[in-house]
Amino acid sequence: MKIFKDEPNFEFMKRRFLAFGASGIIIAVGLVLFFTQGFNQGIDFTGGTKIEVSFRENKTVNDVRNALQKVGLGKAMIQRIGENENKFFIKTGASLEDEKPSGEGEETEESDSGSRGVSRIVESAFESDQEKAEHADKLDLNSVSKQQVTSMLVADDVPRDSAEDSADKIDDLRRKNETGLINTFAEIESLNLTSQALSSLKKGGYLGNFTFLSVEMVGPQVGRDLQQKATLATVWAMIGMLIYIGFRFRFIFGIAAVITLLHDVLVSLTFILLFQIEISLHVVAGILTIVGYSLNDTIVIFDRVRDNLKLMKRQEPTLILDASINQTLSRTIVTSGTTLATVFALFFFGGEVIHSFSFTLLVGVFIGTYSSIFQSCAWLKIWEQKFIGAKKK
Repeated sequence: MKIFKDEPNFEFMKRRFLAFGASGIIIAVGLVLFFTQGFNQGIDFTGGTKIEVSFRENKTVNDVRNALQKVGLGKAMIQRIGENENKFFIKTGASLEDEKPSGEGEETEESDSGSRGVSRIVESAFESDQEKAEHADKLDLNSVSKQQVTSMLVADDVPRDSAEDSADKIDDLRRKNETGLINTFAEIESLNLTSQALSSLKKGGYLGNFTFLSVEMVGPQVGRDLQQKATLATVWAMIGMLIYIGFRFRFIFGIAAVITLLHDVLVSLTFILLFQIEISLHVVAGILTIVGYSLNDTIVIFDRVRDNLKLMKRQEPTLILDASINQTLSRTIVTSGTTLATVFALFFFGGEVIHSFSFTLLVGVFIGTYSSIFQSCAWLKIWEQKFIGAKKK
């Protein structure tokens, strides 16, 4: 597919030093940001606990922070999800564990630690003393698991089949609501539960004003291991690509490709630093995707360069490189345009969970397209004698 009526004749090589300068400035800004503020690392790399909480009533970040202050978590990172939603991410730098009772062993199961951490926040942060007294010995139907609802009903002499069916319906109702909360018992009454189960739920349960939608916990040692493995994954990916391109083309082509890919990673990290995007495994996946995407465009151009070295033997290297880029320009623009359409949809409609991943891809596609055109062949031009040496001999 062509988007130009006639083959374009842009002189990209004349602008290579302008491109080098622009990229150099961006990377320099990234280095300054790295040494002055550092990355906003997620719990995947630092370890800690990340909770997604949803409230029925309107809350601000300050409201949430003031509540957490009561349990010594006032310094936790709090982020609102969306502009009009009462949902927040709460991230702490350590595992949310209760103090161990006297005589308890040092080793505990990770799931137990998570349960104690969530219980600590529920009971001590977001519930007032009055609410605790009012709902003592009752289950919060907006927070408990299906198993807990089933156990409560069975203990109240509700048949197990009916209890399990009621628990499933309550869980489904919570999931269908955008907030993850059941607002009134009228909603439960509409589920067509047995009268015995409904009576038991009203007697032994209540509807809390908030719920935890997700809880993620990573130990500090796991975080360090993931950090090392993420770095190694990126390095080995580049080494593998260097070897591949060296075999398919020439070694000097592989060097140019790896420098281009390194450029893409550094520029992308600069924008991640600039917008303080949280570094998580999603971002690492995005960066590795960028590396593969950018290399794809670069290989297409290098393949055309290799062909033109045979077809344009009498031409100057600059003309060969410019011609190769111009001949593949339509393909580059069409591929990048269709990819960007998908990435834009992910970024604007994909939700908060994949926001960091889609942002990384969005930046990476732009940078990868730019570098394939202005960087990859520009590095070959610098080593002109290396890649045209065989032709001259």
